[in-house]
Amino acid sequence: MKWLRALNRDESEAGTATVFVVAFAVVLLVMAGLVVDGGLALNARQRVADDVEQAARAGSAHLDENILRNSGLVRIEPGAAQEAAANFLARRQYPAGSVTVTATDRLVTVRAQIQQRTALLSLIFIDHFTIQAQGQARPAVGITGEDTP
Repeated sequence: MKWLRALNRDESEAGTATVFVVAFAVVLLVMAGLVVDGGLALNARQRVADDVEQAARAGSAHLDENILRNSGLVRIEPGAAQEAAANFLARRQYPAGSVTVTATDRLVTVRAQIQQRTALLSLIFIDHFTIQAQGQARPAVGITGEDTP
């Protein structure tokens, strides 16, 4: 009888070990997913932030020449600035619906949003991250002022 009880105990312990190994493997995959996909998300965030800042700078370069010539004040031409910023991001294949550009005579603001696909976290049904960024730019002239050349 003792050998029968020992045999039953060994079989139940073998099942416990299998469950532990499978659970541990899943935990390791999730941790690897957080590292890999977290790195992808950080890289995407930096890329989008850089792109919107560059788009805002491209827009702020479109100055209203009439105001500049007549008064010496540096002012943005809002329509041209919006178009330039939107075109900048379109060349980088941002979907038109994910980009917002606003411009005044002194400031260009650009917002963009993308969906970053995951590599490993899709195994646990997290298939993307939404990445957003905003950038602003205003024209500056010389070293001491923004309104006078």
